[in-house]
Amino acid sequence: MPRLLVSLRLLALLPAALTVLTTGAAEEAAPPELAPEPTQIERPLLPSRSDSAAASLRRQLPADEFVSLKAGADDFVALWRPANVGAPKGLVILVPGEGESADWPRGIGPLRRGLPDHGWHTLSLSLPDSRRLILADIPAESTERPTERADAEGEATAADEVPSEAGYLPEQTAAPAGEPALDGTETDTDAQPAAPAQPELRHEEQVAQRIQAAVDFARGRQPAAIVLLGQGTGGYWAARYLQQSTPPDVRHLLVIQPRQPDDQDEPLGRLLPSLNIPTGDLFYKDDASQRSAARERLDASRRNRHPAYRQIGLQPLNGDTETQQEQLLRRARGWLDPQF
Repeated sequence: MPRLLVSLRLLALLPAALTVLTTGAAEEAAPPELAPEPTQIERPLLPSRSDSAAASLRRQLPADEFVSLKAGADDFVALWRPANVGAPKGLVILVPGEGESADWPRGIGPLRRGLPDHGWHTLSLSLPDSRRLILADIPAESTERPTERADAEGEATAADEVPSEAGYLPEQTAAPAGEPALDGTETDTDAQPAAPAQPELRHEEQVAQRIQAAVDFARGRQPAAIVLLGQGTGGYWAARYLQQSTPPDVRHLLVIQPRQPDDQDEPLGRLLPSLNIPTGDLFYKDDASQRSAARERLDASRRNRHPAYRQIGLQPLNGDTETQQEQLLRRARGWLDPQF
């Protein structure tokens, strides 16, 4: 009798034990849940150095000095100052160098403010960033690779691609282009292709468009003469514009410490003396490389029998920036005034 009671109790506990075992096995067999994919955060585009410099100038200078010009599809700002005399001599378009603003404290800024007192309108440009500056502003991308998530995605993709009854994957049974699908659905062959994106202009083309916009603005003022003045790489771009466009009403060029951009092949020593228009070439004597480059330009002008190429060496005044900028203004006027 006691054995019978024990047996009955064991039989009563057996279903509960089976339930516990089955539940535990199911929990062990459950696949691990994949972590949700992180949300991609789009970083806002940073303004270019040229745009940042223009915004900074708007906070510092009077609003009536700004003019908005259009070069192709791009709008940009320039700084305008009328001559402070009753009979202006002409208009000088100032082209700054790489990384310089329209009111750069050395050269460009003092000239655009000083020349109006001596009879010249001034229009100072802002140029687009060069490729070198753009690449310098791009942050280095992270080198970390999410290998674990990539492996999980690969396994999930492989599990989803279940072969059909015929033993082929779905993409292997797709109908060729232009033919109806086997399941009776129609393929979208009449969809119009997306319009190709407009190619971006090269940097030299963008610069030429901005100089052209400045020349068009100057023509609207009907000055007695239009002069291009370029500093640093701006001297190269001004000379290149005159070489390629040959505008009949822009026949004078003044350059200050001209420099060839890194991504341009035509040497400055060949470009500048080939223009055959009145050209003033100002450089500082303290830099040996500048003296050597200036000598090459002068020799090239002599070989080309340039009719009106004049080179002026400036003595730097170390530690006295204000006096040095006044000297530059006098030298620029000393070349400009006899021309007109």
